[in-house]
Amino acid sequence: MIRILLADDQPLVRAGLNTVLASDPELQVVAEAADGRAVLAAVERSRPDVALLDIRMPGMDGLTAAESLRASHPALRVMIITTFDEDRYIARALDAGVHGFLLKSSDPYELIGGIKAAMNGGTVLASAVAHRIVHVLHGGELRKRLAARSGIQALTPRERDVLALVGAGLSNAEIGRRLHLAEGTVKIHVSALLGKLGLTSRVQATIYAYQAGLAE
Repeated sequence: MIRILLADDQPLVRAGLNTVLASDPELQVVAEAADGRAVLAAVERSRPDVALLDIRMPGMDGLTAAESLRASHPALRVMIITTFDEDRYIARALDAGVHGFLLKSSDPYELIGGIKAAMNGGTVLASAVAHRIVHVLHGGELRKRLAARSGIQALTPRERDVLALVGAGLSNAEIGRRLHLAEGTVKIHVSALLGKLGLTSRVQATIYAYQAGLAE
């Protein structure tokens, strides 16, 4: 029996997924959650084999919960199921090391088969998601985004804040006012983060902030 935690903020969606999963005698939903924080608590309480998480939930979203679970429960198979197949979600999910990225529009058999494949050590991608990955990788954009997400780990929390505001187009003076820092201190942070990231200009920093998901 594969024990499943099901997380979605919409009760009707959870009910529908429950019906699909209950059609297979090898699957059992042992816990449900409506937000990311409830997911973390439910995992501790129910010890599922698979966590099936929606992305957009109130409070802590599914991707943030996935990142936390992969660090605290490495044996847990974490899968994303969502209506969204945007590149930024796919990149972050893969960066978090999830074992599957499925769409709610997927065939029920694809969902059931995906869960079983993940339990056997595979990584499962909906066909539309796989297509997006191939398309994005062809242009190298996904590699850049994953590299940027990895690169910002070398920054201090304050440097990340500054990078995000550089990405939003703010001047050093405006950043200083926003973060309650002297303009000279902002310049020091900008210089430090450029050096750590191997960048030479604010334009490069703006692009980097976008690729890292710090700026729209």
